[in-house]
Amino acid sequence: MESDLVQLVQMTAAGNATGSHALLRRMARRYRTSTPALSRAIVEALREGPLRSAGSGIALDQPVDSDSRLPLIRQESPIILAHEPILPPHLRAALEQVVEEYGMRDRLLDAGLAPTRTVLLVGAPGVGKTLAARWMAREVGLPLLTLDLSSVMSSFLGRTGANVRRVLDYARATPSVLLLDELDAVAKRRDDATEVGELKRLVTVLLQEIDSWPEGALLLAATNHSDLLDPAVWRRFELVVHFPDPDEAALVHGAATFLDDPDADQALLRVIAHLYAGETLSSLERDVLRARRTAAIRGTSAVETLMGLARSRFAQIPAADRGRAAAALAERTNLSQRAINDLTGVSRDTIRKYARQTADGGKGAE
Repeated sequence: MESDLVQLVQMTAAGNATGSHALLRRMARRYRTSTPALSRAIVEALREGPLRSAGSGIALDQPVDSDSRLPLIRQESPIILAHEPILPPHLRAALEQVVEEYGMRDRLLDAGLAPTRTVLLVGAPGVGKTLAARWMAREVGLPLLTLDLSSVMSSFLGRTGANVRRVLDYARATPSVLLLDELDAVAKRRDDATEVGELKRLVTVLLQEIDSWPEGALLLAATNHSDLLDPAVWRRFELVVHFPDPDEAALVHGAATFLDDPDADQALLRVIAHLYAGETLSSLERDVLRARRTAAIRGTSAVETLMGLARSRFAQIPAADRGRAAAALAERTNLSQRAINDLTGVSRDTIRKYARQTADGGKGAE
């Protein structure tokens, strides 16, 4: 016990709050049998301390750049989502566990554990990283603070690091979820010879701040270009979640969600999903909403909205490829050749020709 107390004093004197909390949890677990009163006292102290609130209890003004006076963060509260995130089951389960940990933090504390502190969201633009971060903040019941990288970057040497520290100090002192969006813009590889020394120093600042991020506070970071991240960044995150491109099921779900019509034609939804294969849900949402606006102005139905979207999308396919695309559409969606002809303008004879070529393994294809 004496060595634990000495180590605790050393960590506290050095300002290592994260290490102190971890040691206290280990002490509570270690002395649960031999000194139960001490164990209970430690647990109660932790329960009423940093795990109860993400902040330190010291109110800080919202951070702004010292020269421009522009806000360094965007604060969102309450968080209103247009729709729930559309995520693969394994990805949703990972994020739901983080949310559940914050709802069950007392149970974790009794077991000598703390909720996940840091999560890295990785994926291409438009796959739902920011929406997932907003959803997590809403589910945890805290405001979302988003680091505005366009305002935090400064041309003055040393000021960018000061801006980052100011934001992180504010997030520590404010019960909230902090999102570092487009992390790759600042946390670049330190061996990149094209980067100035200021950015390399900023990476070091970020690594130090993430290492010391307090228990009971949730820090999220999102990157579109994981290959640009400094290798040391990956080790700082307790959970790394990769967002895949949407598959056909996700695109069907997305089309139905964005259309906001429970009676939407399922065959047409599959057509839309097929035509948007390889694209993001954000692209699909943008186009569906534009089609809905057109339908509202013209007084047309949801079916006509989807038909118009499908026709518009198909028209973007090069003329030389439309026959094969129409045949593939007929095969994947089980629509009749007449319906495919109505959607694409490709004749049924051409659809049948390419369908036979596909069945023959491409023999005779032009």
